[in-house]
Amino acid sequence: MDGDNGQPHISPPIQPSPAMNSSEDGQKEEEDHVMSEIHLGCPPKFSGSFISHFTFSIPPDVEYIGSKYEYEVVDDSKQHQEVSVDDDGDLALPRRKKNSKDKFVVDIQHNVTSSILKVGLQVWRAELVLADFVLHRIFTSSEFDGIVAVELGAGTGLVGMLLARVAKTVFLTDHGVEILENCAATLDLNSAMLPSKTSVYVRELDWKASWPPTQHDSAPCHSYAWNPSEFEELERASLLVAADVIYSDDLTDALFSTLERLMSHGLKKVLYLALEKRYNFSLDDLDVVANGYSCFRSYVRDESGDAEHEELQNRSLCAFVGTRIDLTEIPQYANNYDRGQDVELWQIKYAKEVSNQCSNVAQGSSPTL
Repeated sequence: MDGDNGQPHISPPIQPSPAMNSSEDGQKEEEDHVMSEIHLGCPPKFSGSFISHFTFSIPPDVEYIGSKYEYEVVDDSKQHQEVSVDDDGDLALPRRKKNSKDKFVVDIQHNVTSSILKVGLQVWRAELVLADFVLHRIFTSSEFDGIVAVELGAGTGLVGMLLARVAKTVFLTDHGVEILENCAATLDLNSAMLPSKTSVYVRELDWKASWPPTQHDSAPCHSYAWNPSEFEELERASLLVAADVIYSDDLTDALFSTLERLMSHGLKKVLYLALEKRYNFSLDDLDVVANGYSCFRSYVRDESGDAEHEELQNRSLCAFVGTRIDLTEIPQYANNYDRGQDVELWQIKYAKEVSNQCSNVAQGSSPTL
């Protein structure tokens, strides 16, 4: 994210397409709009899309070779060279070669503002935090090399595209034609930075719809429907990622219903979820509370045994266990953004052994498949 005052560098506006200016049901979009902090400084009344250039740093000892990030191998024998002097009598110290490719840029097409139903058209702070975490794992280990990964509520698809630099297959999933079209357009903008052998799919995944998602044997080239072979690949995924998908209790219920379906079948999966706690004044509590966060915590049993959430643990469904990741241990690779104090990152796993009082799904949710 380049630019002055920590703001992204913004390209000239793209003229909005008809699809970008009309709601999917043909009705007038709701008037209430929201604006991410990442978009401050952009024209607030412009209704079209912009392309921002997000810059990510690469550690000096890391180099991208083929479809992997590898550490530069240093010859230990050269670390103990005899001290020499130059013609002026000054010490001539051997210097390590600087990596010329110390950053890369991801182009993101996004809206400045959006309705609540279309927040996936924007870039949010938790998405950049998750991007930092994913890049840190990529730079320091090989655990994401050659995997099948799924981004849930992908929005612009930023995190999934970073994973696609090293993964075998990545599914960027979201709901709504406008969001999916924007994600596909952003993917096309960054096609040159992705390995040719990596398969990246933009696919519709409605958490509230029936399971499995709608499939077609031969989906049209511009369709976001699944075909049977892709769904089989989905079940082979080992990594799920999601950012800023916790803001509505009914969507949180639907998300965890979908997670149970995904994580209870096929290979063992792990979810990394980044969220921002958003506080509102509650008339019921007569206090400022983060209701969306409370709903999220009701689904996840904290492996650390956090006493602060003991009450939540008692009413937890116990189907998921999680560990909060210390963000102070994750370097900031995305340039010039403020993480803030209210963003959290969780590692979440599906617990197959649940007690009798831990029901399969939330009250009112669909039964476990």
